[in-house]
Parts: sequence; C-alpha cells; structure tokens
Amino acid sequence: MATALDGKSLITDETIAAGLGRRLDNRSEAFDKARAELALILHATQQQIHLQKAPAEIIQPLMARLEALRLRLHADVWNALAPIIQNHPVLDYFLEDPLTRWSFDKPRGYSGDAELLDYIYCDPHVADSVASASEVGRALYGYTQNVPSCVAARERRDLLARYVDEIAATKGSETEVLAIAAGHLREANRSVALREGRLKRWVALDQDPLSVGLVARDFAGTAVETIDGSVRTVLARSHKLGKFDFVYASGLYDYLQDKVAVKLTKTCLQMLKPGGTFLFANYAEGNPDAGYRETFMNWVLLLRSEADMWNIVNASVDRNSVEARVFFGENRNVLYAVIEKRD
Repeated sequence: MATALDGKSLITDETIAAGLGRRLDNRSEAFDKARAELALILHATQQQIHLQKAPAEIIQPLMARLEALRLRLHADVWNALAPIIQNHPVLDYFLEDPLTRWSFDKPRGYSGDAELLDYIYCDPHVADSVASASEVGRALYGYTQNVPSCVAARERRDLLARYVDEIAATKGSETEVLAIAAGHLREANRSVALREGRLKRWVALDQDPLSVGLVARDFAGTAVETIDGSVRTVLARSHKLGKFDFVYASGLYDYLQDKVAVKLTKTCLQMLKPGGTFLFANYAEGNPDAGYRETFMNWVLLLRSEADMWNIVNASVDRNSVEARVFFGENRNVLYAVIEKRD
C-alpha cells in the first residue's frame, strides 16, 4: 500500500504501519490459506461482474466477506493480501466509483485528503466529477457514500458545527476556534454562529496548500482565518496562535501513533482558555467497511477503542484539572474524546 503521506505532520507509511503492528509476510502457511480464501472471494466477485449484476449487489457481499476475512486473520497476514487485491482485475470495476478512485489514486499525495471528504460529504464541490462517472461508477458511489464510515463522517461534520454554535452561544461574540488539519472546513458551512457573525475568529490550520487556499477563498470576509501548518509545526509552537475557546482535530488522530497523539493533545490543551474545550475524534474498532477501505481504497487508518481513547486522555492531562468524556457517534463508527478545561 504505497502512499505519500505528510512527513512534516509526523504521518508516514512507517508510523502508520508501526501503529498497526503490521509487517508483510507472504511465506507462512497462514498466508497461503488466506490467499486461497481471498481467491474465492475475488473469483465470486468477478463472476458477478461478468453477469452484470447490480453494482450494489456486487459490492455489498464483497465488503462483508473482506471484513470477515480481515477480522479472522493476524494483522500481518491481512496486510500481505493487499497487493494481491490491488493487482487483481476486479479492481478496475470498483475504481469506476469516484470515491474509491480518489482514495486509491491519492491525487494530493496522501490518504484522507479534503477532496476525498468532499466525496464522502456528497459536497457540491465534487458534483461534476460524480456526474461524469460511468453508470456503474455512479451506482457504486450511491452505495459507498452510505457505508457506515461515511455516514459517521457526515455526522462528525455536523457535530463539530453544533459544538462551535453551542460554545459561541455560551461565550459570546469573542469566541475563538481552532481547527487542526481543517481540510476544507465544511463544518463551517453549517455553523449558525459563523453565518450570523457571532465568532471572533475561526482558525483553519492545514498542511495542504490546496485546502488552505480553498478555505481562504470560500470564507473570505468571515471570521475564518487560514494557516499553512502541520502537526509538527503545532508541536514546535511555530505559530503564534493565541488561546481558544474550542480546539478540535476531527480527522487527524486516525493517523497518529499514541505517543504523538498524547503530545498533540497536551499541546492543544495548553492553547485553551480557562473553561475551553478540546475535542479529538477517531474511527472506532469494528468499522464494517475497513476491509474494503484498506484494500480497494488503499486507505489505512489507526482504529481505536474506548480504552485507547481514554489512554490518550489520561496520559495527556491531570484529570483533576479537567472534565473529560469519551463517547461513540450514533452508529458507533467514530469515537470522540472531549476535554473541558476547568475555569
């Protein structure tokens, strides 16, 4: 799964692999058995494609079988199967889906970029691209945009907007917000507080200059400010950002090993005003489309449990100085940790 992730953000192929505890091993008996089972899955899928079954009827059982296989295998064996899938003829069929294609090709050079999230959000920004896909591609997209992880991502976007609005309602017009790895900041489109001018500033920090430029253009004349920065520059205190009522990192911790996640959490907490709130989110273990995402979409995330989230929280802060909670989103595909600094 070759990707070109952002080394400046401390996100690399090696760090993700280390966090997953995976290494390639294509010589074991376990691998041989898994490869044989995978061959049957791919052959059945190929037959369904040949018979011109409806795309949803093809991709649904494929996702289910891949995830069942992933859950049964040791991580290193599963990882060794990825190149087989990514070199199999059935891949071309699923790459007709614009969401799968964008994720697999990584046009911006790294996984989970803001354009990919626009496909997940069904944002108007990608409407022309979707419309220009093949009939099969549009049908596949109709399915992939509604898998549990995508539904959870849209809920996450809306939850962030609600947090901003609720905090602004409490703190007033001097409310200051920081989004780390902001992407296209689509949650801001849903913020009533921003629309009504009830924020002092909403800082959008991202390491992708294309994302920074798009946010600067789309939110010109509002309280939104943009900064070109990364996890590394935040940890190094390279920016004079000041203090905030709300700091959040909604799609970043999926790529961070625990050690870096704790460092970032500590840094973000130091940027809070008294009574401020820090939120980070992470895709949860048990995500049912992970097998498809890690192979056909070439998109690997560090999935975490409730205990994993609490471990980050507890390693980052004196619990006597904060109020903290960890909770699932509605479909239990995303976990949230919210830390509120006491006045």
